[in-house]
Amino acid sequence: MDFEAAADRVDVTKPHPARRYDYWLGGSANFEADRKSADAVAEAFPSIHFAVLENRSFLRRAIPYLVETAGIRQFLDIGTGLPTAGNVHELAQAVAPESRVVYVDNDPIVLYHARDLLDSSPSGATAYIDADLRDPASILEHPALSGTLDLDRPVALMLCAVLHFLTDEMEPYDVVRQLCAALPSGSYLTMTHATDDHLSAEDLQATIEANERSGVPFRLRSTAEFTRFFDGLDLVSPGITSVIDWRPIEWRPHPRKEAVSMLGGMARIP
Repeated sequence: MDFEAAADRVDVTKPHPARRYDYWLGGSANFEADRKSADAVAEAFPSIHFAVLENRSFLRRAIPYLVETAGIRQFLDIGTGLPTAGNVHELAQAVAPESRVVYVDNDPIVLYHARDLLDSSPSGATAYIDADLRDPASILEHPALSGTLDLDRPVALMLCAVLHFLTDEMEPYDVVRQLCAALPSGSYLTMTHATDDHLSAEDLQATIEANERSGVPFRLRSTAEFTRFFDGLDLVSPGITSVIDWRPIEWRPHPRKEAVSMLGGMARIP
């Protein structure tokens, strides 16, 4: 995998969700176009920083549940984003060192930094696929997937804070169905997604306009729309909730649900 050549493919003039997320988390692997796009969103939704932090907190609770309670040892993390503290393999291998993880993203700068995602424990394994969620076949047919994961054994499919970048014409429900259909019984789907549940009509319109100005396709979805992604699957308690309320480990001060506006859920594939 040519990590260095990936940097030459980065288009710094166009914002990308992974780099924008990095900016909101206080990272440095972002460019002016990403920062302008992120600031345009923050104008309409000033608490976006809370949303990204709570999304990461959800991930830090979901992975241990999948490993310790569900017995999962294989993960397919799509929409990985830039490496940061608490990557999937770090969380999983801290509990089960033999865990195996395949990361997927379509941003060349994520590929450039992917070496940090390949720092697996000796008994486990990690791999990185440069592919796009909108083309599930490019992921499912990639040799790095079959070379790292045993698709006859359960896999945790992680789609955290990525499906809201697929607008309706991109057929997001079909994308998720294709991915889930490729996984064996006993696998799990874990998702988070931005929601418009708490927005007034005026605020929703302002948010839609801000996302249009940001240059990144974006689709807020209601709880009912988000729940459709889990049709036919067995939801894990507490079901579809705000990410704040999904199996909190202990009480802690946190933003209101309205400030986060992020839904989370996990389900077993029967």
